[in-house]
Amino acid sequence: MSMWGVCALALLSQAPVKQAPTPVPPARAVPSSAQPAVAPPVRENGWSALTPEQRAALIADKAESPLAERLLGMSEKFLNTPYVLSPLGEGQGVDPDPTFRLDAVDCLTFVEESLALGLARGEPEVPALLERIRYASTPTYEDRNHLMEAQWLPNNIKKGLLVDVTRRYAKADTVSVTKTLTARTWQSKSSMALQLPSERQPVGTFTLDMIPLDKVLEHARGVASGTILVVMREDLPLKATRITHLGFVVQKKKRTYLRHASRGGYNRVVDEDLETFLARNARYDKWRVTGVSLFEARRPPATLASQPAPAQGSADVGSP
Repeated sequence: MSMWGVCALALLSQAPVKQAPTPVPPARAVPSSAQPAVAPPVRENGWSALTPEQRAALIADKAESPLAERLLGMSEKFLNTPYVLSPLGEGQGVDPDPTFRLDAVDCLTFVEESLALGLARGEPEVPALLERIRYASTPTYEDRNHLMEAQWLPNNIKKGLLVDVTRRYAKADTVSVTKTLTARTWQSKSSMALQLPSERQPVGTFTLDMIPLDKVLEHARGVASGTILVVMREDLPLKATRITHLGFVVQKKKRTYLRHASRGGYNRVVDEDLETFLARNARYDKWRVTGVSLFEARRPPATLASQPAPAQGSADVGSP
């Protein structure tokens, strides 16, 4: 399956998938008369060498720094982390995968864990923050934010954790797009794979701002580092989402990069030149990529970690 097929599956369904971290491919075979092939060393991420005490100190250090700075620091620690499809679950039930881990991510859990670590003022806050990001209200499989347009984005916007900033950067180049979910959508094989009971299957039309693919680079250099970039495809009636990938914008050395968990040829978290990333996406024709949307993370109130999740639509927007 292509990288995009896998990322689409990851966002359509976080159902349990038992898969070991993807190893680094072995070196190319050589003739027997030459030196035997040696596999390159497995790259470690920035978390692996830390003791529990060092990790706790890192999370607590400079906790009041600007949130974008925090997100860049925490997400950078994930560089080289192996890509594993759906590495997180509820620790029991439908998806018994662990609720938190630092040794494997997919494109969505990489962003979720970076957000929780960046927002936390100390390590004890991380589990509650991650729960708040991943679930509408309660930490159950049925209440997880499975679908980006219908659940993950609107729920986190309502909780004050995200703000749509697409129009801020693209201005007149911004277009309004929709994703429609119907009863027919939920009859497709990919939608049924979510294993959601009928009463928990969202239906309706969900609207987002988007920068068309051919306009993204015109605005890319103005996008602040730490901004979340989500990739959209065309709306297909039998697909429960049109968002198939996401990551963080990173500005460095006069170039714009996407920091993301990529399966494809990387199989790990990388900083990829955004121009290269977009050019590759523009070539996909089976499920056409149409553009991107941009979201800014916001810092919640200090008491967030100890409070229950707000009722639907009741949260205020947080601070940068």
